[in-house]
Order: sequence, then C-alpha cells, then structure tokens
Amino acid sequence: MIKYLLMDKRVIGLLFIINFIGTIYGYYWYRNQLAQTPDIFLLFVPDSPTASLFFTIVLLFFLFNKNIPYIEALAVVTLFKYGVWAVVMNILTLVIEGELGWTGYMLMISHGAMAVQGLLYTPFYAIKVRHLVLAAIWTLHNDVIDYVFEQMPVYSSVTAYMNEVGYFTFWLSILSVGLAYVFTVRRKN
Repeated sequence: MIKYLLMDKRVIGLLFIINFIGTIYGYYWYRNQLAQTPDIFLLFVPDSPTASLFFTIVLLFFLFNKNIPYIEALAVVTLFKYGVWAVVMNILTLVIEGELGWTGYMLMISHGAMAVQGLLYTPFYAIKVRHLVLAAIWTLHNDVIDYVFEQMPVYSSVTAYMNEVGYFTFWLSILSVGLAYVFTVRRKN
C-alpha cells in the first residue's frame, strides 16, 4: 500500500513542489555565506539545498517513470547525511546556548523529513555500486571542503567545536553511504 502511495503521481508532484520550494529557500538561507565564499568552493557550501535539489531532480524523473541512478545515489546519501547533521547541530546549539529559536526547530523538522524521505524512496531507486562510489566521493570530498578548508555551514556556537563536528560528520558520511548501500544495492541482491 505504501509503495503505491509513494509512487502516486499526485504524491510525487506534491513532494516535487515542496522540495523545489525548500531548495530555493535553502539557497536563499545560505546567501550571506555564499557571498563570502571563494568561487572554487561555491558548489560545496550549500549542503542541504543541494541534497534537496538532487531529490527534486529524482522526483521530476519519477513523474516521467524514469530513473537517474547517479542522482538517486547522491540524493539518498546527502539527504540522510545533511538531514541528520542539521538535526544534531541544532540539538547541539540548544545544549550549548540553552535555547533554540523557532528557526532551529523548523530546521530540525524540515531536515528530519529530508532524511526520512530519501530513505522512503529507496525501493524505487536503480542504484548500483558504481553510483554509490560517485556519491561517496562527492560526500567525502565535501567533508574535506567543509572541515579542511573551513567552509562548513555557519552555526555560531557550534563553530568552536569544528574539529569534533568534522569528525562526527566524516563518520556520518560513512554511515550514510552504508545505509544507502544496504537499502538499495544489497536489498536488490
């Protein structure tokens, strides 16, 4: 029943619109950081909106009954990673500062939904190992850009813990690729 609901064109269309708007808003959210980012890093700074962009493209192709496995792999890995990452960073902000504004809670809900929706659609992806290899390279390269070249998303109180956050993020990347493998390639074998 859930599989039919998830692939219903009306549901896909609604998710496409929601993710499209969320992607645009996400890039807008990063506008100040992007204005200060060297051109060479621009592609790798807006992590969450790029993850939702990948998924928005996947949904568009699903509307036409098509698969694009490389983008699907990038979507599932990055949606889970940055969805969980944002939830954890906002919880960490709450712990450090003792409070969290409404935007922090909004980010936790929207990013938690990102992580869930990426995994919900795994039965419909046409991902193979080579697709996950590319997604892993992209994701780990992005970690290097964020934590070696210090281009990570700006969370004021969390920035003091950049080394610890970078370490956590590396292992979250590995977990994200591993889960994508289990829910796609391994499940189909």
